[in-house]
Amino acid sequence: MQDPKVPIGRLQKFFKPNDYSLEIEMGKEWLHGDMNFTLVLYRIDRYKTKTDDVYGETVTGGVKYMAPVEFKGLVRVESPDNKYIASKTGLDQLEPGNITVSVYQSDLDELEVDINYGDYIGYYETETRVRYYVVNNDGRVVSDNKHTYGGYKPFYRTIKASPVSRNEFNGI
Repeated sequence: MQDPKVPIGRLQKFFKPNDYSLEIEMGKEWLHGDMNFTLVLYRIDRYKTKTDDVYGETVTGGVKYMAPVEFKGLVRVESPDNKYIASKTGLDQLEPGNITVSVYQSDLDELEVDINYGDYIGYYETETRVRYYVVNNDGRVVSDNKHTYGGYKPFYRTIKASPVSRNEFNGI
């Protein structure tokens, strides 16, 4: 029987909601169990953060954070960039690459969190070393074929973030 809220019944003809749920659960079992990438999300509290009255920019020391939240995601780290930083001395600096994190929307919903531009993500490169990244693409557009299951409905987001120095952010 066709759902009265969905006027086009072809979506459920071959791919029922329980099939969709099974596929998502199998993917989450692989991600959480086999891959086991744990990240920490540091969300900026946009209500408590202090800004100046003229431009709305954050004042020094005015950024306030919500409690950190651990979440699971598939991490891809880009190759580092070799940056030429001083023309007279010939200094080069190897900069860490950006990261792309794929996260199930249902995981974010269960944790009751959202990832926004400007939030920070901590990625543990080893058991003792964490690198911090700032979110520069929060992956909200999920209506493309890549983020939907056969065009059925969206199920994950792709977050992109750039590395930051310890002077900018070093955890809370």
